[in-house]
Amino acid sequence: MNVPEGEPMRGDRQEEMTAWFRSLDPVQPKDMVGLWSGVGIPSGHPLDGVLENLNWFGKRFHSNMRADALLFTWRPGRLVALEPSLLPIGLAIKMAPFGRTFVARGWFSYLQKLLRARGTTASLRLQALDGIETAAMIYDKQPIVDYFRRIDDDEIAGMMCVRGDPRRFFFKLRKLTD
Repeated sequence: MNVPEGEPMRGDRQEEMTAWFRSLDPVQPKDMVGLWSGVGIPSGHPLDGVLENLNWFGKRFHSNMRADALLFTWRPGRLVALEPSLLPIGLAIKMAPFGRTFVARGWFSYLQKLLRARGTTASLRLQALDGIETAAMIYDKQPIVDYFRRIDDDEIAGMMCVRGDPRRFFFKLRKLTD
C-alpha cells in the first residue's frame, strides 16, 4: 500500500491523507459485497488506534446493499456486529484517549453483548465525493458517511466523515469473502 509517509500522529497528516485518498480510483458498491478485515491508517485523527485496541474486525456488506458497519472480534473465531447508535460518535471522539487503554479494552469486551446490533446498521450506495461517484456507506442512526476508494485488487481505502467535523478517520479494508 502506498500510504504517504510521515509522523503517525501529526495533525497536518490530515491534509496529506485526504489528498492521497482522493487520488485513488472510485469503487462500485457491488464490488464491496463480502466480509472485509480492517485496520486504521494513522492520520492525526483522535480515533487513531482506538478501534484496533477494542478488537475491531472490519465490515460486512450484503448483496441487498445493507451493511454491518462495525464488526468486532468477540471471541476467537466469532464476530459480533455492534449498533453504532449506542456509541455516539461525538462521545467516542472525546473519549478517544481512554479508548486506547487496556481498561477500555476490558470494559468493551463485556459491553459488546449489550451493544449488539439487531440487524444491519448502514446502507451502501454510490455517492459523490468531490464530484466523483464512489461507493459510500451511510450509517442509519449516526451522522457518518464512510467513502471508499480502491488501493489495489485486494484492498480498499476508507475515509470516515462525521457531519460537522472537518477531521477524517482513515482505514483500509482487505476482502476475505464474497
